[in-house]
Amino acid sequence: MKGYRIAVVGVTGAVGQEMLNMLAGRKFPVEDLYPFASARSVGKTVSFNGAEHPVIELNAANVDRYAPNIDAALFSAGASVSREYAPLFARHGVFVIDNSSAWRMDDACPLVVPEVNAHALTADRKIIANPNCSTIQMVVVLNPLHRAAGIRRIVVSTYQSVSGAGGRAMLELREETGRVLQRLAALPSLITDSNDSFTVAAAPGKVFPRQIAFNLIPQIDVFTENGYTKEEMKMVNETRKIMEIPGVRVSAQCVRAPVFRAHSESVWIETERALSAAEARRLLSHAENVVVVDDPENTDAVKRYPTPLDGSNRQVTFVGRIREDISCNNGLVMWIVSDNLLKGAALNAVQILEVLAHKEMLA
Repeated sequence: MKGYRIAVVGVTGAVGQEMLNMLAGRKFPVEDLYPFASARSVGKTVSFNGAEHPVIELNAANVDRYAPNIDAALFSAGASVSREYAPLFARHGVFVIDNSSAWRMDDACPLVVPEVNAHALTADRKIIANPNCSTIQMVVVLNPLHRAAGIRRIVVSTYQSVSGAGGRAMLELREETGRVLQRLAALPSLITDSNDSFTVAAAPGKVFPRQIAFNLIPQIDVFTENGYTKEEMKMVNETRKIMEIPGVRVSAQCVRAPVFRAHSESVWIETERALSAAEARRLLSHAENVVVVDDPENTDAVKRYPTPLDGSNRQVTFVGRIREDISCNNGLVMWIVSDNLLKGAALNAVQILEVLAHKEMLA
């Protein structure tokens, strides 16, 4: 099999590391690896396929130096970095698969989930956007149902893990949890105690606006003029673009949960024609990279429904609790779980790369 020359930009971050893991784990034929990161990481090395690779400083001179020898670049370095450097790679003919929000709603850039709209990839559009993590797992499940019955409305509540906010957020949850557990260990009873024992003092430089340990925060990203957060509006706009249904009505409520890894979503849909829960299960059981875990009568709790622990470090999207909505006609309710660092980021990016290779678009 032909080998490809691949860059990973933001290679020392959590998603960058997972991109390396996915390239290696899925045996993508990397002939040469170009690991880029900021000046702070210069002098470090990254491990890939049994070899150590020195980090390359991301700057314009190095892009001009290395990009002519690169086929594709996986970006996970933030929107501002992507806006500056993705076009520099692209002008050398490099395909850029960007994990930030910088290019998602740009009409010139395809926003791609391979199971849904791989056809959007073309040889002439070099900058490709990787969607928001919460959007990806939802559309993977909803697309087969839309093709069968036509979705006209979506209402989703997300329960998003702290890893979606980066490594510092995971550390914050761990440290807050430790302080709360120390306090609780000294209590004679939890029933009679006030909530004060579950609250830790605010620490400087906190990632989240409120305590995340033993708590839920109904805010991800900043609020917009319509009262929704930017994260919620990403789900609205990206769903319409990826699924190619600009008129679908979407409403989202995004919540940060005290979970380290894997996002969960409670999703309600209304369809043009009636779709029974049994038919939905049948359709989803044949959907690419979707696993149905939906057997509430089973005495084995693992088979009843998926949880974030089930979804962590898995390369599939799980769906369960599929049922017909008793409040309206043509309604279905379901529960979706997927690893936000994998299918929600690194895995989806590598799958896009695999499609480009399969379509022989890479140089």
